[in-house]
Amino acid sequence: MSQVFRVLLVAAAAVLPFSVAAAKPAPAPAPVPTLAHNLDAANEAKLAAVIERFHKETGGQIKLVRLHKGDKPATLNLLGRYQTEDVFSQPKAFVPLYSMMSKAGVALSVQLSEVLKPSVTDGRGRLVALPVLYSTPVMFYNKLAFRKAGLDPEQPPKTWFEMQGYLDKLQAVGYDCPYASSWPTWVHIDNVSAVSGVPAIDAKTGLKFNGLPQVKHVAMMATWSKAHYFRQYGNADEASARFKEGECAIITTDSREYADFQDARGVELGVAPMPYHDDVYGGRRPTLVGGSSLWVGAGKSAAEYKQAAKFVNYLLSPEIQVELVRNHGGLPLTEAARLASLSRLLQDGRQALEAAYASLRGPGSGPVAQVSRVDDTRLITDEELAAVWADRKPAKAALDTAVMRGNSLLKAQPALKKLQPF
Repeated sequence: MSQVFRVLLVAAAAVLPFSVAAAKPAPAPAPVPTLAHNLDAANEAKLAAVIERFHKETGGQIKLVRLHKGDKPATLNLLGRYQTEDVFSQPKAFVPLYSMMSKAGVALSVQLSEVLKPSVTDGRGRLVALPVLYSTPVMFYNKLAFRKAGLDPEQPPKTWFEMQGYLDKLQAVGYDCPYASSWPTWVHIDNVSAVSGVPAIDAKTGLKFNGLPQVKHVAMMATWSKAHYFRQYGNADEASARFKEGECAIITTDSREYADFQDARGVELGVAPMPYHDDVYGGRRPTLVGGSSLWVGAGKSAAEYKQAAKFVNYLLSPEIQVELVRNHGGLPLTEAARLASLSRLLQDGRQALEAAYASLRGPGSGPVAQVSRVDDTRLITDEELAAVWADRKPAKAALDTAVMRGNSLLKAQPALKKLQPF
């Protein structure tokens, strides 16, 4: 064999292994976990900014996607108050938060505020979801409107009875909408019932909001509607847009909406606890909490859960907790975050947070189950309330019908009566 041929063989042997290795396909990139939501454009942008910070500060990855009815759950799912029935009706499509965190090897060390625990913990106190953007109903009002009506802007009404006099004076100075309310079932059934000490849901999680206190309240609202003291604009947050434009002088809605009212036109924002009826036995009770919570979809890869757990841990960091409170208006998840938020919020935000916690104070504790938690029972109740306020039905008949229709629906779908799905 010639010297030249030997050299060629040695060169070929040296190159061959590298050529074979180079021919192997590159490993597939790790799947990126998704976070599904249905926030409006403004709040979506705020959440996207948090995710961008997560990417830059931790090197982690989360992809933000829109949440559509009927979609298979994403890795993380930000579900609003009226969407959690999806979890209850198909619990096998989700896994508890504590389980995901444990399997991912990421500690879930959070001392959740007591007021937030009942709706997202199981019988052993373990977190099954994260109450990211929870709130409670409060009363926002326009201090400029109060001054125009000769009312003290630092002394908002405390009771529903007292409020009627305020509405009369606001109407007299030209306000076509003295008072409006977003989320009518959440505010006027779930929370008026809770504050009055007569829960809208009984011990067996059946609907029971057709008693005397609820009938009296809804009938009072009907008289206000006839007098044009109260205006109903829809069953969601349509009234909030009217308040933000300065059309309505007072609104009852979620405490978190102070974040949306920061650029309200012609409004000097005032906020106070939701009014109560002072003629019910036992005095004023606490309002309820509810809102958007983070649920974990089942069937994802270990790599996806690892990244998702890292993101959950990031959300619980003190800096991000304060940012979520300031930009989205939710209740702080921990007492430490609450204190930090109060020290760093702007004045309106601080007042809203203080009013929210004042609303949550009182003897006893509110019930866990809520009429508005199940979207179909909420829609039924909204429909019957609208009939009363439009003078098409008396209050007692409408509430009796709402309870009967709602209980028939829950009987047909017993999974929706559970207080937590796992």
